[in-house]
Order: sequence, then C-alpha cells, then structure tokens
Amino acid sequence: MSDANPVVYSREDGIVTITIDRPERKNALSIEAMNALTDAWERVEKDMQARVVILTSTDCGVFSAGLDLKQASEIRARDGVDILTLMRDPLQTAMRKVSKPIIAAMTGSLMAGGMLLAIKSDLRIGLRGTRAGITEVKMGRGSPWAVPLLWMLPQSLVMELVITGETMPIERLAEHGFVNYLEDTPDAVRARALQLARGIVEGAPLSVSAAKASLLAAMDLGCAEGLLEANRLHVQAYASEDAIEGPKAFSEKRKPVWQGK
Repeated sequence: MSDANPVVYSREDGIVTITIDRPERKNALSIEAMNALTDAWERVEKDMQARVVILTSTDCGVFSAGLDLKQASEIRARDGVDILTLMRDPLQTAMRKVSKPIIAAMTGSLMAGGMLLAIKSDLRIGLRGTRAGITEVKMGRGSPWAVPLLWMLPQSLVMELVITGETMPIERLAEHGFVNYLEDTPDAVRARALQLARGIVEGAPLSVSAAKASLLAAMDLGCAEGLLEANRLHVQAYASEDAIEGPKAFSEKRKPVWQGK
C-alpha cells in the first residue's frame, strides 16, 4: 500500500479489477483513495477493451471501513474544512454513470462509504460472517447516497440502517436480495466475482450495456417512463450486427463473435 497509489487498476480479457489497497487503514477512503476511484471510473468508461469491472480491496477483514475519519479530523483541525470539499467526487456519482457492469467482491465487512460503493455496484458478492452498516449517524455525518436502497431492500430495513447506525450480519442483507452470493472465504468471493464477470464478457456488449442502463433508468423514472426509455436504449442493440450474429451462431452451434456494433 502507498497513499500515492491507494487504488490499483488492472485489466485482463476484458475484465477490469479495481482494488482499494489500504489494508493498514481497513481500506478506509482517504482523499487520495476517493480521487483515485473517480479516476478509475473515468478510465474504465474510456477503456474500449473493458467489458466488466470487479471492485474489491486488499484482504484485512474489511472491504472498506468508509471515510478515513482520522484524515478527516486532522484536516478539520488544521485547515478548518470538511474532508469532502477536497474530493473531486465525494459521493462517487461517476461510478453510477459507468456503462459497464460493476461487481463488488466484498471480501470483508463494509460500513459507511463501503456501503456507498456496494450500493453503486450492480452485483454484490459477500463474505459469510461479516457485517454491513450505514454508520453515519454515529459520526455526525450523512448518507444521502443511501436513497437507492429503497429499490433494493424493504423500507423498514433501510430505515433501520440509516437511523440506528448499527451494523448487521451480511446474511440478513443477502436474505433480502441485496447480496447476490455469499461465499466462505475471500478467495471464494473473488472466484465467484470472476465467474460472473466471465459470463458477462461472453454476452453481446451492446445488449449488456442496454440492459444495465434500462434498469437504472427505470429506478430513476418509474415503470411507465422507464419502459419507454428501455425501448429507446435497446434500439442500437436490436439494429446491430451482433443481433444477427447471435441467432446465426446458435444455429451453427458455435460461440458468437461479438463486434459491439
């Protein structure tokens, strides 16, 4: 780990892996780490070879403890400003704009900003025996980014998370569908994420992109307008060469060769 390089970006076979690398700080989100994540989302969106993203962190028992409160306290005492004002994108809005699917490989517990990253991911793999929570009220902070949870979890459970600040077993969130899979070890979490990523890479690029964009649009617009927007988003996919290649490959009993156009 180095605060000069708190986030590691790599790509292989269309799969980008973004790793938060601050284990000695429980992968807490410092100014440097948050700005590096923003850079990573912008980079992956421009990376024409990137098809899917796995977001993970270096093993330390915690996927991310959230905001680096020690750094926040030091900056407030020294400069008299809130740490969020020094971050390019403190709520990671760029993450939700990434057109490629994002899989959170959560190899430890997650709190506060760790939950923010999980919420903005599209698929989530958790580690059995860990905990998750939105702890902001215990620190005098806030969680406006938690609003999308109302489309992911029952309202009463979301309310419990945001107003008590208590953590809960990851198994409880999995029971309600927030976590796609639970695994027994960090390596198994990463393996499951890789399995899902490889499956996504095998899909038609335009279809995958339109599928993700359609569901996010429906969350924003509601059902009726969301259906209209989903139809619009799929026009390019239906008119593409891939829409011809898929049925052709099926009839010829071979793997399709996607062109992404």
